[in-house]
Amino acid sequence: MGLFSRNKKEDKATLDQGLAKTKESFLAKLTRSVFGRSTVDESVLDNLEETLITSDVGVETSLKIIDKIQARIKRDKYISTSELNNVLRAEIAQLLRQDVSQFPASFDATMPKTPYVVLVVGVNGVGKTTTIAKLAYRYKQAGKSVVLGAADTFRAAAVEQLTLWAERVGVPIVSQGMNADPASVAYDTLQSAIARKADVVLIDTAGRLHNKIGLMNELTKIRKVMQKLVPDAPHEVLLVLDASTGQNAVEQARQFTAATEVNALALTKLDGTAKGGVIIGISDQFQIPVRYIGLGEKMTDLQMFDPDDFVASLFDEK
Repeated sequence: MGLFSRNKKEDKATLDQGLAKTKESFLAKLTRSVFGRSTVDESVLDNLEETLITSDVGVETSLKIIDKIQARIKRDKYISTSELNNVLRAEIAQLLRQDVSQFPASFDATMPKTPYVVLVVGVNGVGKTTTIAKLAYRYKQAGKSVVLGAADTFRAAAVEQLTLWAERVGVPIVSQGMNADPASVAYDTLQSAIARKADVVLIDTAGRLHNKIGLMNELTKIRKVMQKLVPDAPHEVLLVLDASTGQNAVEQARQFTAATEVNALALTKLDGTAKGGVIIGISDQFQIPVRYIGLGEKMTDLQMFDPDDFVASLFDEK
């Protein structure tokens, strides 16, 4: 562990607190779905399906969970409502487990590649810039050297905001101002990171979903330019989504995964919403691992996602 790393207990406490609204809503609905029943029958399953859908898990994933529970009932001949929680926990945890072996296991882990290049995508307002700042902070606190790249040159405010965060966190930033060529900024950022022997590179990009072809072309160009310096860059294409928007976040994931090769997700603003169930549906539908979750405004409130900890926080009633 790095000298400044938070311990597991602190992160778990933040997770429990951040998921409080989602947990309270989900468990209340779950309790109502089995109230007065001793065994899981079709009526209970219908109520459970409604609980999952109204918890923003999504129709497709909710039906998949119900199908698996039905298969379990058929196999075991009987499931009590008291056992349902454990079965549901196991099924949800399984849906959330994606292959993350190519990524750093923690902020203070040895980086799989140096520099480790993260291209950050997402629409305005989802918390993309603050997520980059929090990533920079947590990597820096873990003893890693970080360089930021301001390649969202479509908005002057985006460049200014990222520059301000770089100053606050105390990491270098490469910027060419508004209307500069994003690919040029990305190239210069990577060049600077190589010269500095930086561990991590975080590059902001513009998210213009109204023009998917333009977005696709821009991100493809950025990728090609970076690969002149680091052939396998970017190592992480991180899509930032606002969990509080529920199913709208699913639609954004659909749009961005069609426009570029997203291989990691960050879900922000979980602490302010009861719609945290959207994580389950997004992870299942797109088969892309949730890498980070935002649980508050503090710099340490961004965590690497742990499916088992998430499920424990969601279901534990204490």
